[in-house]
Amino acid sequence: MKDESMSAAESPLGQNIIKLISNLCFSFFVVSVLVFTVIAITYQPPDPWLDSSRAITSSLSDTLPNSTFHTDDSLLTTGEDLVPLPPSPSPSSVSADTPIFLAGEICNPSAAINCSDPHALDAVRRFTAKVFFRRSIVFLSYEPPVAGASPGECDVSWRFRNKREKSWRKYRDFRRFRLGVTENCTYEVSSMGKFRSGVNARAPPLKSPSDPMAKARTVEIVDNEINDTIPTVGSELEFKTGRYLYYSRGGDYCKGMNQYLWSFLCGLGEAKFLNRTFVMDLDVCLAAEYTSSGKDEDGKDFRYYFDFEHLKESASVVEEQEFLRGWRRWDRATRGKKGVGGKITARKVPTYKVTPMQLKKDRSTIIWRQFDGPEPENYWYRVCEGRAAKFVQRPWQAVWKSKRLMDIVSQIAGKMDWDYDGVHVVRGGKARNKNLWPNLDSDTSPDALVQKLLKVVSSWRNLYIATNEPYYNFFDKLRSHYKVHLLDDYQEMWGNKSEWYNEMRELSGGKPVEFDGYMRVAVDTEVFYRAKTQVETFNNLTSDCKDGINTC
Repeated sequence: MKDESMSAAESPLGQNIIKLISNLCFSFFVVSVLVFTVIAITYQPPDPWLDSSRAITSSLSDTLPNSTFHTDDSLLTTGEDLVPLPPSPSPSSVSADTPIFLAGEICNPSAAINCSDPHALDAVRRFTAKVFFRRSIVFLSYEPPVAGASPGECDVSWRFRNKREKSWRKYRDFRRFRLGVTENCTYEVSSMGKFRSGVNARAPPLKSPSDPMAKARTVEIVDNEINDTIPTVGSELEFKTGRYLYYSRGGDYCKGMNQYLWSFLCGLGEAKFLNRTFVMDLDVCLAAEYTSSGKDEDGKDFRYYFDFEHLKESASVVEEQEFLRGWRRWDRATRGKKGVGGKITARKVPTYKVTPMQLKKDRSTIIWRQFDGPEPENYWYRVCEGRAAKFVQRPWQAVWKSKRLMDIVSQIAGKMDWDYDGVHVVRGGKARNKNLWPNLDSDTSPDALVQKLLKVVSSWRNLYIATNEPYYNFFDKLRSHYKVHLLDDYQEMWGNKSEWYNEMRELSGGKPVEFDGYMRVAVDTEVFYRAKTQVETFNNLTSDCKDGINTC
């Protein structure tokens, strides 16, 4: 009974203490809120991003000149450089994503357009960004607009790359735009011309010094972004200190291009494994399957088909004739002389059975592989077979298609505004061989193509057909459903007045170069690869196997 009375007496005191603590905490919270509110009202932060646009511009002007990173004209203009600049009092730095308001004294919708006005370029940039938003084009840089053919027209040139291409090579386009001034005083593009329609924005023509008819006609400037000049060996001393791997011509010469590349990359891979410079023959023999004469044709140039500039950047190579000249110069310099380090040491390797691993520690200046045996003993790729395949890696990334051919690819895709679908129709000899491909001919007939393509490609789309079918009118039934494009529709791109034709003449010393079968296959395939929808013969059109019956 005594314990119960004491507990009752202590209970009010405990509750009072708890109430007192709660009141103190609440009072502290209220005071803190009042203090923070007063500070927020009376204090003006010096943060320029919370201030006016004038403060933003002043802050950036003070910061950027003192930063450690400066942009200049020598830097490649890429996507991030096209991000709109912060607001500026200058009318030349208006965002490309917002309307361009003109000054009151020139706000006249009927006034002539001044193409040199920076606002004109901003309007073009806004327009192209909308048009090509869902296409595979990345704009890299723009040139200042120039006047078009009539008032209100401006021609604009730009550099771009295609996201479907693994390389970062740049291509060019120049188009004609019709501009106007709207009632609310903004520049606006009303229409854009087709690919390379803005001829006034292209580089001015130059006369070709190697052309005997230079006075009668002009040619376009060659692509100044291509540097496929042949590197020199250097002085005799530089030649002596080098280490080389030299392959004599073997049985791969005049074989198909696939075998040529397989063998060439074997030699290039062995040179990399041995840490040597590969001596390469720029002379290529084109197999009969790619020639109009139906016979093997030698005397072709590696640079006709592949990007020599990229190869030089990706691997250590020297051209064969330059290499042999350097070798002869050294021999003449050391003939009958003493104390010059002796002659060049060269180890001849007569058979592919001497493996790259056995040559790894060889200190000879030149390792000279000779392929004098009968076929297939004299194929270069035999060096990389067997155990050597575990050590020698073919540098596929070193070989790209020629930029001159890829320029044609870009032009064809550009003519369709990079908005097209593609179908690859394999016919030719395979369609005639019923034993290996019993259904191919009927599965790729005009009626079958119409029936199958209408299920996967919308009507009246641009449809590019990559094919080896020689009969041009074979696909006429598709023209009732699609805007059909074939490689032969673009013959002007390699004709005798084309940019490609003139550039190839510069490369060949003034001789005309034929647009041969391998070039056709390369361009046809690359245009197809850039299509939005790709319909393959052996995956989509026929149940036959690509390599013949029972090989699927």
